[in-house]
Amino acid sequence: MSVSHLEVQQIGEMVRQQHTHFERLLTELRRVIVGQDKLLKKLLIGLLADGHILLEGVPGLAKTTAVSCLARAIHTTFRRIQFTPDLLPADILGTMIYQPASGAFTVKRGPIFANLVLADEINRAPAKVQSALLEAMQERQVTIGEQTFELPQPFLVLATQNPIEQEGTYPLPEAQVDRFMLKVVVDYPTRDEERVILDRMAFARRALQIDAVLHPEQILQARRLIDDIFMDDKIKDYIVALVHATRRPREFKLEIADLIEYGASPRATIFLALGARAAAFLAGRGYVTPQDVKDIAPDVLRHRVIVSYEAEAEEKTSDDIVKYLLDHVPVP
Repeated sequence: MSVSHLEVQQIGEMVRQQHTHFERLLTELRRVIVGQDKLLKKLLIGLLADGHILLEGVPGLAKTTAVSCLARAIHTTFRRIQFTPDLLPADILGTMIYQPASGAFTVKRGPIFANLVLADEINRAPAKVQSALLEAMQERQVTIGEQTFELPQPFLVLATQNPIEQEGTYPLPEAQVDRFMLKVVVDYPTRDEERVILDRMAFARRALQIDAVLHPEQILQARRLIDDIFMDDKIKDYIVALVHATRRPREFKLEIADLIEYGASPRATIFLALGARAAAFLAGRGYVTPQDVKDIAPDVLRHRVIVSYEAEAEEKTSDDIVKYLLDHVPVP
């Protein structure tokens, strides 16, 4: 379907009007979170693209604080679930409660029934608990007993995990990992940023206030507008090429075939397109550029490209492979 220049301009004007709400949200988050701008923008991209996010980083990098601040800056419901080895699926989803007086069973809903759900240290719970999230994350619904319940909209799971501790952790199943639109690796702050953190957190010693500046309906309106953001056919082809290069690198004359065990699924193609459109929205544009795709690609692909034993022997990670792809797959 062809889109005229005038239509792109109109979409761009609507984007500029609505994206100011999210600029205010970003400003509010920066009042507490120092640095970590990439993390904050990826949180907003997940919110706009209706995609769940997995945050990975060593303890103390404000992963949980960032999610908590995001929830407080939106007029919405928020639940934090601390994942532990003794957690049960019913602790997340809810269960049937027997009422002796009436002889009937009633449903007690679990903490999953919220707009924003923080699954803190998700890899500390066994696979059966992690799998309890699958239906909720994919279908936006939960089945308790014989009843199925719709989850509120918007609904977003934000999970954190620690990459260095192995004892007492359970690796996420591949099916679970693939449900996350983005896997964001959170890094240390710079020296200057850490000085600001010191002044703000160690000496101020007062609770930093977050004001709610966004309503759920504004999020849903923005999502509808993002669907109209223009994406040229060449950029669509570029997205497909990136994903196919993870599966058949030899077709693209890439020297990484021995480093990849499994390539990315079609879900990666969908999420690359959605994420690129959300990035364009945050930039106040009504059209997608190749740079939007390149900016979001590492977070979409790093947990979907499974490296081989040869890659591990050469100490190559999925991030190294994705960077190689972005450097060598022709950009439109």
